[in-house]
Amino acid sequence: MSARVAVIVPCYNEAITIARVIGDFRAALPDAQIHVYDNNSTDGTADIARAHGAQVRPVGLQGKAQVMRRLFADVDADVYVMVDGDDTYHAASAPRLVEAVLERGADMVVGVRESTAELAYRPGHVLGNRLLTGFLSWLFGRPCKDILSGYRALSRRCVKSFPVLSTGFGIEAELTVHALEMSMPIAEVGTPYKERPEGSVSKLSTWRDGFRVLWTILRLFVAERPLLFYGLVSALLALLSVVLAIPLLATYLDTGLVPRFPTAILATGLGLLSALSLTAGLVLDTVTRGRREQKMLAYLAVRGP
Repeated sequence: MSARVAVIVPCYNEAITIARVIGDFRAALPDAQIHVYDNNSTDGTADIARAHGAQVRPVGLQGKAQVMRRLFADVDADVYVMVDGDDTYHAASAPRLVEAVLERGADMVVGVRESTAELAYRPGHVLGNRLLTGFLSWLFGRPCKDILSGYRALSRRCVKSFPVLSTGFGIEAELTVHALEMSMPIAEVGTPYKERPEGSVSKLSTWRDGFRVLWTILRLFVAERPLLFYGLVSALLALLSVVLAIPLLATYLDTGLVPRFPTAILATGLGLLSALSLTAGLVLDTVTRGRREQKMLAYLAVRGP
């Protein structure tokens, strides 16, 4: 029996590009089912997608992660090709991504963007992507090239064991973290990345999404390495406590008096906060290990590609 391939396309106001996206991916993957999930578009995206033969469903809750949550829950396939509806990704590369899942056993294949136009990949987004990519590579000890790429092929076991927790921007980073956390086989395939067609408007904002990248980095650090994060906080608080306490201790040993009670109270409070921070890190580290075990059991319960 041949593998079932589904092309999943989250959309919001992509009337200009959606027909071409459907046509290109139908040509690249003629046996695949194309699912377009429309996220409250006001420009007729859903009607155009339906007219071109895609299976279309509406998603009322706004945000790409909300759409992906419904897509992953509703669509049943062996391989999922995830792509945006803005016609910036290279449909002809899709068979290579699918092949990496079916033939090479990868659970996630990332289409690494190789810009073919000056304005296709803006410098601010390149910088944010590099920051997040470098951070995750350091955090998990595995090199990655394009954490925020929206072009991926995913195995069934990757999709069905993935709890979508984010609500908007960050679904790509969360998917990558899930694969890294489960030590899944990950492959990367270089694909051309082109500029949006004239009249098509990007929903990304350099400054807004830049702050979101920084927030995502902090959130992932706390969630995935709580003992390291709270251990660093504990060490900093302990250092401040000691710095404040040393002069007081010297004065006490010399005179038998503690002349600066507010400083003594502050040093004591910082010491207590340091201990609490370390305790929180130890507790959360245990919780994180338990969460990973549950996700691994869910992953192993689904058959491989």
